[in-house]
Amino acid sequence: MSNENDDPTGGRKEAFDRAGAQDREAKERAHRSRRGGRRTQLSVASTGPGFVQRPWSVMANFMPPVKFISDDEVESIHQAGLRILKEIGLKFTDPKARAVLKGIGCDVNESTEQVKFDPALVEEYMALAPHDWVMEARNPAHNLPIGGNVITYSTTGGPAFVSDLERGRRMGTMKDLEEFIKMFQVMNVVHRGGIGFSPNDIPAPIRHLVTNQALITMTDKTLPGGGWGRERQIDSIDMACITMGIKREDLNTSGRVLCMGGCNVNSPLLFDTTQTENIMTLAEHGQASIVTPFTLAGSMAPITLAGAIAQQHAEALSGIVLVEATRPGAPVAYGAFTTNVDMQSGAPAFGTPEYAKTNIISGQMARRIGVPYRSSSTNTSNAPDSQAAYESMMSLWGDILGHCNIVAHGAGWMEGGLTCSYEKFVMDCEMLQMMNAFMEPISLGEDDFAIRSVEEVGPGGNFFTNPHTLARYKSEFYSPLLSDWRNYESFEEAGSVWTAPRANGLWKKMVKAYEAPPLDEAIRDELADFVERRKQQIQQAA
Repeated sequence: MSNENDDPTGGRKEAFDRAGAQDREAKERAHRSRRGGRRTQLSVASTGPGFVQRPWSVMANFMPPVKFISDDEVESIHQAGLRILKEIGLKFTDPKARAVLKGIGCDVNESTEQVKFDPALVEEYMALAPHDWVMEARNPAHNLPIGGNVITYSTTGGPAFVSDLERGRRMGTMKDLEEFIKMFQVMNVVHRGGIGFSPNDIPAPIRHLVTNQALITMTDKTLPGGGWGRERQIDSIDMACITMGIKREDLNTSGRVLCMGGCNVNSPLLFDTTQTENIMTLAEHGQASIVTPFTLAGSMAPITLAGAIAQQHAEALSGIVLVEATRPGAPVAYGAFTTNVDMQSGAPAFGTPEYAKTNIISGQMARRIGVPYRSSSTNTSNAPDSQAAYESMMSLWGDILGHCNIVAHGAGWMEGGLTCSYEKFVMDCEMLQMMNAFMEPISLGEDDFAIRSVEEVGPGGNFFTNPHTLARYKSEFYSPLLSDWRNYESFEEAGSVWTAPRANGLWKKMVKAYEAPPLDEAIRDELADFVERRKQQIQQAA
């Protein structure tokens, strides 16, 4: 199943073209529409009993990114981050990480585990990071370009709890997770799947094996890259290699990116060993990392947004330097998670105006250093209600206007990240589809101006039955996945069903619509043998 070819870029250009979301493609599409060409419609496609959705697509955000602050102000934050790195530094608990950083010239204090970075050294190593790359999927049609003006959406990942209206909030189980994976596979708008929530009935030491196996066999989208620490990250990489037909020892020289894993900085200014093992292991194998500080203004970072973003920037830069020092040219993204806390309770607050601001500014910081940008769609609501929706939409506007490339937690996040909600997953899919429709350029061709139709209808008429309308009505406007656009009388006659109960009915239809994507039986068997062998090894070592 190897994708080896004679392309010196390792198939990167072909994969970008196949995904259909290059920066130039969006610009050409907009240009064609302005010349008078018919726009490319993302038509509605039926996907299951009782609901419709837009077809799979990876959007290129053709709008220019918003500059919330000036270029000079971006540079002032960058310089503040460099000051933090030079004068204060960060603590790295992993001796191997400290050794790598010392080897490139960082000032390392072994007794305190503190590492300081010379600004010139930071600039040198951050320049080695690639501007973009392609994530390979089991189904090549689902390959994902990462970077440029391309935006991708992921499921939520990491909560301990799962909820739906009937069964309520509960600890997640493997049966629940398999149900959630089916929803993720069915929904075209969600490109990447993470561990939507932890299946707590699976022992923690082997949980990554079981969840990765489920994601690989039940979906054909990009592969999981999750793991905490070197050993689990190696397991995830090995499983991806089995799936994609490549040996791990050949992965680093192949140019192929099969996995993308995360690293959350223990803000303020601390990288623990597990986190640095994650990104160093990925880098050693040429796989993608996301370095994401968790800078809560007023708690884990200064209360001012300027101070919080400067700290975030310093923490992200230090992780990026570590990745590039481990393997120059390894793909790495700039992650942002700067929000504020509720100063009454001390709890994190998500989907706030401050969060949206920092989303946009963080995009400017990522572009300053020339790497892809990761943010999130978040909320603090405890129920799939209007608060959950408007806070998530506030987050999404920051993502879109800030030209986020990787929207983490895009579908299902609730309760500040403690819970994955099935109904919220459906609500999020609606919002993501709406954002994609918003990002489509309008068509300005001769037929779009409809001059002849205006003449035909004339003063006081209506366009509802005009031939121009009838020719376009099925595909001209966005068709909702979840929203109810009927008038009140029709709504009442149908039982006056509010949004969350409608979403409850819809996720069940998604599960029912699921069809397992094909997978070669030899690969399925090899994965099963690998998982069983590693389970035994881990249990024997315990």
